[in-house]
Amino acid sequence: MGLSARNNLTGTVESVNKGDVVAEVVVELGDGQKVTSTITRASAERLELEQGDEVSAVIKASEVMISTD
Repeated sequence: MGLSARNNLTGTVESVNKGDVVAEVVVELGDGQKVTSTITRASAERLELEQGDEVSAVIKASEVMISTD
């Protein structure tokens, strides 16, 4: 499947916390970096996401903010 998104990060599912409607998925990218995604519970179940699964986190954003202290 081709995607227009250029930010495709490969990692391992660290946790899947399912609520009534949404699921929070934490993906370990390596070197202690993580990305967290909130998806529908139905999508998490359809993808059969479990801790330890290899996944891709595809990020498509029209705006990315950067801040310094």
